[in-house]
Amino acid sequence: MRVVSLVPSLTEAIARSAPGALVGATDWCTHPADLEVTRVGGTKNPKLDRITALAPDLVIANEEENREPDLAALREAGLEVLVTEVRDVPQAFRELARVIEACGVVRPRWLDEAEESWSALAPPAHRRTAVVPIWRRPWMVLGRDTFAGDVLSRLGVDHVYAGHEDRYPRVPLEELRAAAPDVVVLPDEPYRFTPEDGPEAFPGLPCALVSGRHLTWYGPSLAEAPRALGEALRAARR
Repeated sequence: MRVVSLVPSLTEAIARSAPGALVGATDWCTHPADLEVTRVGGTKNPKLDRITALAPDLVIANEEENREPDLAALREAGLEVLVTEVRDVPQAFRELARVIEACGVVRPRWLDEAEESWSALAPPAHRRTAVVPIWRRPWMVLGRDTFAGDVLSRLGVDHVYAGHEDRYPRVPLEELRAAAPDVVVLPDEPYRFTPEDGPEAFPGLPCALVSGRHLTWYGPSLAEAPRALGEALRAARR
């Protein structure tokens, strides 16, 4: 198999499960760190000519991360495109199994371990509310029907804008502060929040700086996500 991945988390999953199958990946595919494949541009602006020149048997995409016109152009060029959809943790495991099967390899042990780590979670003793910014200038937060929102919910954190009509609404900073959540969750992607860039906007509110790879990626990182996110969330208390 010759595979091009346009989804960073799935690039990591394929690299772990089907070594040697990947021939192309986006510029944003950072895991594994030693991945040596042809880079084909960004998730939103892939270089279609570079992808077709690789003559892949399969292109892996995602309905949220990649644009339909690009995927349609790849199909028109005669390439097979597998499009994933991931809105919650169970769906992530189903889609990962589908991708790995499409790559022609057996189910890897890491996928079983990841499922076990989530199925072993005890029901949260207490629930907390959260605001989850994903961008600033302008401020944008998690809204309805997101994978990251489901991840947090399973860890006992209900984000304030889960019922918003938009999946990633723009919300003025004053409104975010006025929501007075129990915790502000600040991931390091897509916007790279850091101890010096983010918490200062929410004086008096506990802030949890978390790995975006653990919060938003669906791949091998799912195995360690419950522990890593849980530790970061527990450290941020009033």
